Amino acid sequence: MINLALLQTAGLGGLVVLVILVVFVASVAISAVKIVNEYERGVIFRLGRIQGGPKGPGLFILLPFIDNMVKVDLRTVTMDVPPQDIITRDNVPARVNAVIYFRVVDPNNSVVEVENYVQATSQISQTTLRSVLGQKDLDDLLTNRDAINSELQSIIDDQTDPWGIKVSAVEVKDVEIPQQMQRAMARQAESERERRAKIISAEGEFQASKRLREAADALETPTAMQIRLFQTLNEVANQQNSTIILPVPIDLFKPFMERANGSGDGYAATRPSAPRPEKEEKIYEEAVKEASSEVEMPDDDSGELPDDLEQEAPEEARRSGG
Repeated sequence: MINLALLQTAGLGGLVVLVILVVFVASVAISAVKIVNEYERGVIFRLGRIQGGPKGPGLFILLPFIDNMVKVDLRTVTMDVPPQDIITRDNVPARVNAVIYFRVVDPNNSVVEVENYVQATSQISQTTLRSVLGQKDLDDLLTNRDAINSELQSIIDDQTDPWGIKVSAVEVKDVEIPQQMQRAMARQAESERERRAKIISAEGEFQASKRLREAADALETPTAMQIRLFQTLNEVANQQNSTIILPVPIDLFKPFMERANGSGDGYAATRPSAPRPEKEEKIYEEAVKEASSEVEMPDDDSGELPDDLEQEAPEEARRSGG
């Protein structure tokens, strides 16, 4: 009985050992089999040394207790850069945050050259953001976003290139400035808008005056003016107004007035004739000459008129001139 019990105990212990051995071998075999996805690459270390380039994708069998594989994700990482307090070159405090897009292009360097490439890239982005934006004016920071983003991307990419990291884009998301500065900028923008509005209004007035001048030249003839008047009447009549005030240009009556006056004699006859000094003097001289020609010259060649004729001639000239 005792021997039978010992045999049963020994058989049970051997079965337990066998089960443990099978489980150990199976676990070692499973750990030696590695699967790498399409978006991943495996960096294999054999006794602490890298074995060639990155492996994957697919199924790989490693040597137990000898090989070790580190998986690296090749997908693009989107990382928010924490808000940074900066002071621009024109001494304006601001709070800026950004987003950075990067991915691993060299898995070996991303594992060997840096401990945690995500954290390292984040720190580089923060320091670069503060240093670059601190050298810019506030106006450049608000208007030249594309140039600033390109500069940030170039600087960060150069610093992360030894780690096997490729920075594809850096975008400045938001710029927070103090409320006082926002109000000052709002007043400046309002003044600029008013200046532009005045310039546009003045330009419109100038163009309108030119068009009105051209229209006045086109309507210079009475016929064109009359046609335009009829068009205005038609527009007013379409509005169904009960009262129509019709302005009549005085130029419409000008041809009729000239036709009624003819050559202007009738109109001139109605005007009072004011004596002109030059014309009166001319008539006076002609009368004196006529009176002198009617008087007979004396036989003596003295050329002098008698006293009575000298007095009568001016009187006759005055009566004819008057």
